[in-house]
Amino acid sequence: MKKMITIVAAAGLIAACNDNTKKTEEIALNYPETKKVDTVTDYFGTNVKDPYRWLEDDRSEETGNWVAAQNKVTFNYLDNIPYRDKLKKRLTQLWDYEKLGAPFIEGDHIYFYKNDGLQNQSVLYRKKNENSEAEVFLDPNKFSEDGTTSLGGLSFSEDGKTLAYAISEGGSDWRKVIVMNAENKEILGDTIRDVKFSGLSWKGNEGFYYSSYDKPDGSELSAKTDQHKLYFHKLGTAQSEDKVIFGNTPEQKRRYVGGYTTEDNRFLIISARNSTSGGELYLMDLSEKDPELVTILDNFDSDSFVIDNQGSKLFIVTNLDAPNKRIVTVDASNPAPENWKDLIPETEHVLSPSNGGGYFFAEYMVDAISKVKQYDYNGKLIRDVELPGIGSAGGFGAKKDEKVLYYSFTNYVTSGTIYKYDIENGTSEVYNKPNIDFDPEVYESKQVFYESKDGTKVPMIITYKKGTEMNGKNPTMLYGYGGFNVSLTPGFSTAMSVWLEQGGIYAVPNLRGGGEYGKEWHDAGTKMQKQNVFDDFISAAEYLIANNYTSSEHLAIRGGSNGGLLVGATMTQRPDLMKVALPAVGVMDMLRYHTFTAGAGWAYDYGTAEDNKEMFEYLKGYSPVHNVKEGVAYPATLVTTGDHDDRVVPAHSFKFAAELQEKHAGDEPVLIRIETKAGHGAGKPTSMIIDEYADIFGFTLYNMGYEKLPNELKKELKG
Repeated sequence: MKKMITIVAAAGLIAACNDNTKKTEEIALNYPETKKVDTVTDYFGTNVKDPYRWLEDDRSEETGNWVAAQNKVTFNYLDNIPYRDKLKKRLTQLWDYEKLGAPFIEGDHIYFYKNDGLQNQSVLYRKKNENSEAEVFLDPNKFSEDGTTSLGGLSFSEDGKTLAYAISEGGSDWRKVIVMNAENKEILGDTIRDVKFSGLSWKGNEGFYYSSYDKPDGSELSAKTDQHKLYFHKLGTAQSEDKVIFGNTPEQKRRYVGGYTTEDNRFLIISARNSTSGGELYLMDLSEKDPELVTILDNFDSDSFVIDNQGSKLFIVTNLDAPNKRIVTVDASNPAPENWKDLIPETEHVLSPSNGGGYFFAEYMVDAISKVKQYDYNGKLIRDVELPGIGSAGGFGAKKDEKVLYYSFTNYVTSGTIYKYDIENGTSEVYNKPNIDFDPEVYESKQVFYESKDGTKVPMIITYKKGTEMNGKNPTMLYGYGGFNVSLTPGFSTAMSVWLEQGGIYAVPNLRGGGEYGKEWHDAGTKMQKQNVFDDFISAAEYLIANNYTSSEHLAIRGGSNGGLLVGATMTQRPDLMKVALPAVGVMDMLRYHTFTAGAGWAYDYGTAEDNKEMFEYLKGYSPVHNVKEGVAYPATLVTTGDHDDRVVPAHSFKFAAELQEKHAGDEPVLIRIETKAGHGAGKPTSMIIDEYADIFGFTLYNMGYEKLPNELKKELKG
């Protein structure tokens, strides 16, 4: 292992400059020693070494000391980047605008979220009517002094007089549910602890349903959890009295169980899954004295949910025999699939429906771009909803008796704007447009289609400042995900607007493994086809280089969670392709991911090393931790994670960083930035987000050779 490396960053000028003069500035790196152990695991006769297994123990003092030592080296490096503070200042300036959420009605009040600009957490306000003065109802910024305790979801009773809300401490997925009298804001004695991966759904005013696991043996942040249960909490009783509604069968474990009531409180709908794709579906008729569990689907072969009901008539969204989804109807007395009838049939585009005001709003993805159609409950098309432009629309939800609803619209250069929609006549008007110091007219996005390695056409949206010269020298951020049926649709990012201001290019491909083209597109990037995702990402980079948007010397790749795996696999397979790699909270150890927390539920996408020899060898063939090679020069790498991440445990990132620091043969820095009191990302305070982006952008530009920010260099040249 190298103990001392001196990093020399060349300050190359921006695209318009032909001056070859270079300046150098040195930042010394002294990587901490990382102990190696002799841990070996046998997989189908193959012994695999795991020298950094000890870093999986998140409770040990030794791991804590390693984290502190790594952060010391990392932040010393970042502190010496000459323009990091300028980036932070600009990020802070841009972030400082009022952010308003869509209003919603509960009981006698109108509620809405608002962030004044730089508040760590958004505040929940309420008012009596549209013209009355709003009051602060719930302020998560007061949950903790440092802003690291966040609001993790809430639900009102049917009459709106009681509220149950969940809080997350330090970014953990474990939640605490607090019950409040919504009329006088008094906290009631119904606090529920150790809740995880749960919604909150009321049964009238009587109590609410929630889901959780038994507290695991060992570390609550990393120990395996695989028996999810649905509970009912009756208001005014102790948690110990909460009744298990579903999931209390050790012989038939389900990793993800959820329950919700229909708007009329007639039915409890229960979903049960063993992985993130495919699940069972059940119902209970709560109008009956002793409701029995009724099976709708008893296998894990499809994804289905009940979106609404009219009396005993159920409306079900499903991809059963319809990879792009459809809406079907069936009577609750006999809800098996053989009795389903199409209401809104499957089309060539992926359906993501919602409902409000007695109508369905069918949002379709057309090459990752939103199109919305309004249908009545008989399946009749009422109208195509006219959207404000090309981008992503979301929301379109309201209660049945409401006359208006609110939806959001955004794309890569348009900040999220909320529109008020008249449900009956189909007209929209702006409800709230953010006042942000960013001019979308200066920038443009265009969609291209490129060929992946096997000839598959993959869409990608590329965003940049108008007039950018495509000479191969533009700093470019290529961002991807490619998994779990997640679709990357156009959306504005305050942080990325700073990147664009610096003359940067931002490119987002819609890789296989995502949901942009339905179940078939998702499945094409899973298990033994996972390499398709990496090939799609590599081909996106090659397209950008071949078409002179950028070059390998000016390309950074970035992704988080499954996208962190994407970056880790890409940089180990093609270390020559990019200058900077930015894997965030990544799944890096593909042989052991399923042994932590709820990781076994990801097996639909990945498979596991225990499945069979072929699957083990396939996973080992791309697992980032197992494919760092001795003597290879890797790109400048900034691994980012959080010490409270109990979804993708930080040990993944710890082990990957340790492997890189030991084996990397080049002069580029390989660092790990470990945020304390932070998790997988949800609920992260604004101050932490700004600091992190300043570090990421600073690290990226500095290692692309910029001694000054690109915009400053351009001004110097013009002067």
